[in-house]
Amino acid sequence: MTNAEVALQYVTDGAAVGLGTGHAAEAFLRALADRVRAGMRVRGVPTSRASESLGRSLGIPLVPLDDAIPLDVAVDGADEVAPNLDLIKGWGRALIRERIVAAAAKRFVVLVGPEHVQEKLVDRLGRRGKLPVEVVPFALPLVKRRLAALGLPAEPFSDGGSLFLSDNGNHILDARVGPLDDPAALDRAIRDIPGVVGTGLFLGLADVVLIEDGGQVEVRERRRS
Repeated sequence: MTNAEVALQYVTDGAAVGLGTGHAAEAFLRALADRVRAGMRVRGVPTSRASESLGRSLGIPLVPLDDAIPLDVAVDGADEVAPNLDLIKGWGRALIRERIVAAAAKRFVVLVGPEHVQEKLVDRLGRRGKLPVEVVPFALPLVKRRLAALGLPAEPFSDGGSLFLSDNGNHILDARVGPLDDPAALDRAIRDIPGVVGTGLFLGLADVVLIEDGGQVEVRERRRS
């Protein structure tokens, strides 16, 4: 069984489902589409134009967030997962809409694997060395300087020789980081910079992480007080 198949256990008939972006999320969309073709009723809210296009091509009914909030569940991938289930996301460049959809869901399910499993399971966030930061275009020079002052040299992500534009019309800076002692403090410091829309630090959002490795799926659930 795959983690995408296990994630389907969190989707009930008639559910509003957040549809993530990236390889793991794509596998989930394809598995969900199979259920839809078999008669399951769902309303999907995509986190990017890419997941919107894929969902539509697979026949998954799509609706705006307005028509589905609160979502029953959101399913997405992650680039790093700490032992407490805090995440770094955004290497797929859809971090802001992914955060909005995750925050709008009653349950946020994260898929890890089967590719790069051991790289993504980290003892401390930042271990893989990159933190995406989405920035409004006018603020790019200021944010880059302020990140450097925080000890986070950053370069704008380019696509085909031009600065990448997110689905929101913003640029993304890839900040170089090391293992983070206090991710929450860093997230606050970055978001305090004028022009920053958000960071790839997803703290306290994941409810369940499904780790697929070697044909097995491990289920990790957040303990909430």
